Amino acid sequence: MSTTTTEQTTVVPSQNLLNDKWDVVLSNALIKTGLGLGGGVLASIILFKRRAFPVWIGVGFGLGRGYAEGDAIFRSTQGIRTVKS
Repeated sequence: MSTTTTEQTTVVPSQNLLNDKWDVVLSNALIKTGLGLGGGVLASIILFKRRAFPVWIGVGFGLGRGYAEGDAIFRSTQGIRTVKS
């Protein structure tokens, strides 16, 4: 007895690719912002006598890093079919 397997190709709609990218971007931005907040709080407590500006700077750096990486993710062509002419 021989078993035959049929290979099926599934088409991934572009909406699913976009949703996956948004999931990665939002989770990445949330993590980076949280790390910036934590670093800012530590710097505020240890170095700056509990002032508020290191916390806001840390949050700003985290949001900026999340934005930059999100922009790179959306600009990448990974998962997008390209045709060479």
